[in-house]
Amino acid sequence: MSDIGFLLLIFMMLISLIGRGREAPVEYPEAENAERIGEAASLEIWVDAGGAVFAGGMAVDWAVLESLVAETVAERPETRITVVADRATAYRNVDRVVKVLQRLQHRTVGFAVREAP
Repeated sequence: MSDIGFLLLIFMMLISLIGRGREAPVEYPEAENAERIGEAASLEIWVDAGGAVFAGGMAVDWAVLESLVAETVAERPETRITVVADRATAYRNVDRVVKVLQRLQHRTVGFAVREAP
């Protein structure tokens, strides 16, 4: 009986680790009109308060970000890219992400925000 309890404990610990490391902690900016989108074909690019960029659950530099976006869109052209930027990050950090997407001529981009109260 104790072996079943031990296996359940290990199972619960492993399940709790599955979602770790995929999101950077950000405080969402607010918007008056927010549109909810599905996650079917999407790529999230996270920008934290310090300007670090994350994609695919890992920190990336600008060259890796560009190649990751290009590969993802080549495999799935309907991919919708969502930029999730911390409210405290400087606009220049978000603008660099936007410029990478402009260089790749990707036109379907969303910005994640929190609805204003």
